[in-house]
Amino acid sequence: MTVNKAATFAAISMAFLSMASISAAYKPGDIVPLSRMGQYHSSRTVWHDMVGRHCPIFAVNREVLVPIPKPTGYTGADPYKITLQVGREKFLIPWLYIINRKSSEVPMIDMHLKYSGGDLLGVTAKVVDMPHHYVEIHPDIRKQFWDPQHWPKHVLVRYTWEERSEIDVSSGFFVLFGSGLLLSVILSIYILQSSKEKIARFMRETVADDNMAGGVEKVE
Repeated sequence: MTVNKAATFAAISMAFLSMASISAAYKPGDIVPLSRMGQYHSSRTVWHDMVGRHCPIFAVNREVLVPIPKPTGYTGADPYKITLQVGREKFLIPWLYIINRKSSEVPMIDMHLKYSGGDLLGVTAKVVDMPHHYVEIHPDIRKQFWDPQHWPKHVLVRYTWEERSEIDVSSGFFVLFGSGLLLSVILSIYILQSSKEKIARFMRETVADDNMAGGVEKVE
């Protein structure tokens, strides 16, 4: 009966862990949260949550124009950089130089996201020159970006997703081994706790029997 209770407890624990994992997973088409922080000179902004239309969409490749507000005290003499936090996991993107990055081309942020199933595995991003064909289609982007009076600036962000296989034999083995080990530990703890009283009673009876046997004299 004790073993059954322990097995039930372990099964319930694993079920709760599984439910928590499922609830935290993304589904194709879900908005992946995105936050932005900017720095100009030594002044940094707080984290700003970006609206859904500017965020990555889980497992969907797309391009969006993201507005970059004018930083406090901006004079145009120094670089302006931003950093990003991606997903509920808060993957941090290192600083990206957006304005005065020593290039005459309009910048574009190229973001690469890796996922498996419903899990976001990692994110990388870099600033590259906006493709010429895009500038030709949208000539206002170049004009507005280099206009010192025009704010906010708009930066093209390209979201590219890469799916990783869910089948990982070595990882699966370690997960299975770890689960079995955890279950064995839980069962052992429950069995020891339930058997403690039985072992103590057995020891008391054994000691009493030995004392009685030692106190009986042999009759001829």
